[in-house]
Amino acid sequence: MYSLNQVNKLVSCGRDPARSLPFWRGFLLIPLILVCFALAPQSQAVSPPPDGGYPGLNTAEGDLALAALFGGFGNTGLGWASNFAAVGASFNTGAGAGTLALNSGDANTAVGAAALILNGVGGQNVAVGAGAMVNNGGDATTFDGFYNNAVGAFSLNGNVSGFSNNAVGNSALFFNINGAQNTAIGDLALDSNDADGAGTANNNVAVGASSLTGNFSGSENTAVGTGAGPNVVTGFNNTYVGDFVGTDASDEDSTIRIGDLSNGNGAGSLACFIGGIFNNPQPVGGNVVAVTLNLDTDQLGFDGTMGRAGNAPAVPHRNAPQPRLRPQPHHQAMVNDKVGKLEATVAQQQVTVAEQQKQIDALTTQLKEQAAQIQKVSAQLEIIRPTPRVVENR
Repeated sequence: MYSLNQVNKLVSCGRDPARSLPFWRGFLLIPLILVCFALAPQSQAVSPPPDGGYPGLNTAEGDLALAALFGGFGNTGLGWASNFAAVGASFNTGAGAGTLALNSGDANTAVGAAALILNGVGGQNVAVGAGAMVNNGGDATTFDGFYNNAVGAFSLNGNVSGFSNNAVGNSALFFNINGAQNTAIGDLALDSNDADGAGTANNNVAVGASSLTGNFSGSENTAVGTGAGPNVVTGFNNTYVGDFVGTDASDEDSTIRIGDLSNGNGAGSLACFIGGIFNNPQPVGGNVVAVTLNLDTDQLGFDGTMGRAGNAPAVPHRNAPQPRLRPQPHHQAMVNDKVGKLEATVAQQQVTVAEQQKQIDALTTQLKEQAAQIQKVSAQLEIIRPTPRVVENR
């Protein structure tokens, strides 16, 4: 069994320097760490050598897996040197050679060779993929290096003390060192983020392969679409939506580009619907193009007659928002039910009116026939009526 001094010497082979060096120097430390393991005494902290379950809910399978375990419980090490220096660490799972090899934090999950290999006190991290989060360390007093999720080979590869980052895709957030609360989904998304380790590149969201790939120290940027926002380097508070939007734009701040025809791949949008637009008149003149706004539908659309000198109509604007009620599915069902009942009632009434009209027509015919008969009887009575006689008075 290793003594604590022996464990400390093994840990000093790589963990502490990695927490203060850039990620590429951390790469150089990995082979050195592996050599340290190879030269370490061949005794084991658990007996017999790792090959199954052990006290404290710990499970080890592979040479040097959980070899220096001391005081921790609920750990799983699968693979060569997995969870090697689990001194006081608990609830960690490592699957793959070198996963969590120098870990002393809690509740980490590493799947893939060398994933979280240099992690120190960082906790609640998830790394899936070869080389994912290899440099992650952390300061237990500040929670740096905590709550990160990396899925994909070399995702969050250089992270040391950044926290609450989410990287999904090959090399997503690859260079990130101290940046926090960033989300990158897609191969190479935000791969240069916080490469200087200044910790200013925070709260960025990139969805799509190579989206915001050039962002270095910018913050509060959002890009959705393959290759969107490639030229944002130090800019902040930008929003790009659409594949390759911003390809020809320079580094900028507080700009919104949606399907940008002038700075994208030419696809763009032929119509734009944006809710809640009001009280925003557009200037007209020079090279400025005015845009019409349909106040009923919030549809924006270019009017070819606008922007020409002397015939530019006034741009509509709103004094206050004019909310439009859009029927919800359950409301629409109720309306449809009421309309159906009303239509059935109208149809029934139409049938009733038709039947009444038939009855009226029949009565009218009967009255006409009776009138004709009365006329015939009257004529016959006139014929048989006796001739009046005159009585002579004498």
